[in-house]
Amino acid sequence: MKVCVVGSGGREHALAHVLARTAEVIVAPGNPGIPFSTNQPVKEIEADLFVIGPEQPLVEGLADELRKQGKLVFGPNADGAKLEGSKSWMKEILVEAGVPTARHGVFTEKEAAFDFLQNLSDLYVIKTDGLAAGKGVLVTSDLAEAKQAVSEYLSGKAFGTAGKRIVIEEGLTGPEISLLAVCDGQTAVPLAPAQDFKRLKDQDEGPNTGGMGAYSPVPFLEENLVERIMDIAVIPTLETLKRKGIDYRGVLYCGLMITPDGPKVLEYNARFGDPETQVVLPRLETDLVELLLGAASGSLNSNPIFSNEAAVAVVCASESYPKNSRTGDFIDGLSQVQEMKGINIFFSGVRKTNDGFATDGGRVLTITGMGPTLEKARNLTYEAVSQISWPGMQKREDIASDFDLYKDE
Repeated sequence: MKVCVVGSGGREHALAHVLARTAEVIVAPGNPGIPFSTNQPVKEIEADLFVIGPEQPLVEGLADELRKQGKLVFGPNADGAKLEGSKSWMKEILVEAGVPTARHGVFTEKEAAFDFLQNLSDLYVIKTDGLAAGKGVLVTSDLAEAKQAVSEYLSGKAFGTAGKRIVIEEGLTGPEISLLAVCDGQTAVPLAPAQDFKRLKDQDEGPNTGGMGAYSPVPFLEENLVERIMDIAVIPTLETLKRKGIDYRGVLYCGLMITPDGPKVLEYNARFGDPETQVVLPRLETDLVELLLGAASGSLNSNPIFSNEAAVAVVCASESYPKNSRTGDFIDGLSQVQEMKGINIFFSGVRKTNDGFATDGGRVLTITGMGPTLEKARNLTYEAVSQISWPGMQKREDIASDFDLYKDE
C-alpha cells in the first residue's frame, strides 16, 4: 500500500508519521524535515491513496483533477471545499442544515457593515470570506477597532481579495473545541476532540495565527457531547451537501464554542487542523490507512479507537510571525530533543543546512509530547521546547496550563 500525502507542513508530517505505521508513504512536496518528501509533481505520482493536507489545493480543485485521473483521494472536491473557501457560503449551509451558529451578516459595503455592528453588543467578530491562512479573523470588544477592521478588510489592504466580502458575527462565550470528522459522502465518524490556541501570545493575547498549540483529550467535555455534535452539526451538514449534489469525502473540521445554550459551530474547515492533527493522530490506535481508504472509497466501516494517553503540542514560530517570517536562523537543540522518549518533532518551515536545520517559514515546527495524563504530557513537551532555540523564536508558555484540566487525572 502506497499513500501520497500532499502538503508541506507539520500537519502533513504528522499524517505521514502515523500513516507510515502500516503503509509506504511519500509527501509531496514535503519539506527537508520530513523524511518521506519528494519533489515529484503530485499528478505524476502513482499511489493507492492520495491524502490532501492544506486547504488551498482543495479549494483550487486538486481532488477533482486527481479523481478524473482515476485516483483514490481523501479530501473533498472544490465544491465541498467551498465550506472553507467561502465563510458566507458556509453560513448559508449551516442555516439551511439547521446547525446552531452565531447570528451573522454578510457584507461588501462598509456602511451596511457599520449599521450591523451598531446592533451588536459586547463582542464583535469580523471574518474574511476567503482564505487567509487562519489569520483573517478579528475578535474584539472595541467597536472602533471592529470598524477599522471592516474598512481594512473591505478595502483589500489587509487580506487582498479574500477580504472584499466579510462575515460579521455576534461574539459567543464559552470554551472552544475542535472536532474532526472523517466523512465518506454518506456518513461520518468522529476523531478525538482537541482544543487549540489560535492567538500568538499567552492568555489569548496578540493576533490570530494558524495555531500555536493544542492538546487532546479535552477532559471538560460532557459525556455524549461528541455524539450530540455529530447529530446536530456534522450529519445534517453532510445531508445538506448531498442534496446539493456534493459528495463530501474527506475531513470535516468543526470549530465549535460550547456556549451556555449548547455547542455552536464557529467555522468549518475542509481539512485536518494544524496543530490539532499533531495531538489527535498520535493518539490513534486504529489503522489510519484503513480509515481513510474507507472514507475515500465511500465505505466507512470502522469507528476510530484512541489511546488513553494524552498529547500536548507547542508550536515554535519565527520572529515577526504572523505578519512576516524571518528566515535563515539556525535551530539549536534538535538532536537532544529527537532522542527524548515520548516526543515527536513535526517540521513545517525549515531548510536543511550543513549542520542541521534553519528556519524557513512562520510556524517552524511543532513539538508534541505524549504522557499518561495531560499534566505529564505538558511537562514533557515543555521540557523539550526548553531545549530548542533560535534568534527571535516565539512560543506560548500556557498551552494546556489550565489546572482545572488536571483535577480528575
